[in-house]
Formats: sequence, structure tokens, C-alpha cells
Amino acid sequence: MRTRRMIIEQGRRVGIDRFPNFHKSGSIRGMKRLYYGKDCLLVRCGSYIYNVSAEPRIYYQATI
Repeated sequence: MRTRRMIIEQGRRVGIDRFPNFHKSGSIRGMKRLYYGKDCLLVRCGSYIYNVSAEPRIYYQATI
């Protein structure tokens, strides 16, 4: 499963904490299948993975 990464400082600047998230030890495949949909945009920031599908620009700002 493809996720992009963002450093914590950059995540704070874009307000990533307002998006739905789950811990990095959780199942990306399961979250996509049950909750977010297969085309969701996920960004890992610190210990959490955020679903930023509502604002795709945040996904494209993050590194691969």
C-alpha cells in the first residue's frame, strides 16, 4: 500500500491533525477496505497515518 511521508513540523503547518487517522501499526489494507475506500490518499506523519483525501494538495506536498 502506498503512503507518502511528511515530517511532524510540516504536518503541523498544514493542520494534518484535523483529518481521520490511525496508528502506524494498524492495517492500511484493512482501513482502506472497511472505511476509506481504495482510492484514498494516505500520509504518514510521526506515528500516525492520516486520510487526507479531502485536501489532495497535502498528499502531493508530502514526499514519497
